Amino acid sequence: MNVLLTGGMGYIGSHVAVVLLQAGHHVVLYDNLCNSEIETLARIEQIAGVRPTFIQADIRSAKALTDALKHHAIETVLHFAGLKAVGESAINPVDYYANNVGGTVSLLEAMRETGIRSLVFSGSATVYGEPQYLPLDEAHPLCATNPYGRTKLHIEEMLRDLSASDPLWRIVCLRYFNPVGAHESGLIGEKPVGTPNNLMPYIARVAAGELKELSVFGNDYPTPDGTGVRDYIHVMDLAEGHMAALGWLTGHPGCHAINLGTGQGYSVLEMVKAFASASERDVPYQIAPRRAGDVAACYANPEKALKELGWQAQRGLPDMCASTWKFVSSRPEGRG
Repeated sequence: MNVLLTGGMGYIGSHVAVVLLQAGHHVVLYDNLCNSEIETLARIEQIAGVRPTFIQADIRSAKALTDALKHHAIETVLHFAGLKAVGESAINPVDYYANNVGGTVSLLEAMRETGIRSLVFSGSATVYGEPQYLPLDEAHPLCATNPYGRTKLHIEEMLRDLSASDPLWRIVCLRYFNPVGAHESGLIGEKPVGTPNNLMPYIARVAAGELKELSVFGNDYPTPDGTGVRDYIHVMDLAEGHMAALGWLTGHPGCHAINLGTGQGYSVLEMVKAFASASERDVPYQIAPRRAGDVAACYANPEKALKELGWQAQRGLPDMCASTWKFVSSRPEGRG
């Protein structure tokens, strides 16, 4: 199958690209490199043994997207291109709406122009907002609490409207929980530009000596150790979930939402302890005040993914930490 991955050079897109290439698909990566590196292309090739096609262009350009879809005879799109930092979205909401929502509109225009009606969307558990019950299933009410989450929710609403307007569309919104880890080779992984916004890459840089210490925001939550609990999923499990969704989508018209999570929550201090064990490094931390908008616990009910896709997460916390450390410590700046 000819598949286009928007944002395909990024953290999740690059791992999905590897899985798709190894399965024999023709993969085209479309990315503006605003939060990724051109070196990733060679690393993907080194792992998969096949070099994907790469197009450097912006998701907001409907013309560039249309040209790419036509030239490569694309059959399905996997849409990863999006800005994703919650804090940054509160500071620059216009950028987030322009890129995430506006970029998706451009993509849908290009797909409509070229007659492509198959889409896997990179969604997020942020669309659930403050949990009303746990674990979170797909029937949980939707209510985003920050601009980033609202862009994801608005895109889902657009896709449902689009599906309702044309029965030929086949769309699945995969609601990720907290992707972490790296490919087992250590060649690709999460490498955010600047100071990391997510817990695992921040812990990794503390262990590597690149950052002084971790701030743990709150230790008085109603959880076993007082720190926030989240559902962390290995990025390779996530990539395999996309492969399963791609095959499932063929026979399922309409717009569908499916959680990709493990159903297991880990606290911040459990993550610190596990990473210290995997890296054999100290991870200094300090307790800081709670952050506005943070919740005590958030984890998935993954039963629908098992029932519909035949998929469930296979890798545990030790794998997540060990693969992250292998990726971080293999970089020159991580060897100190």
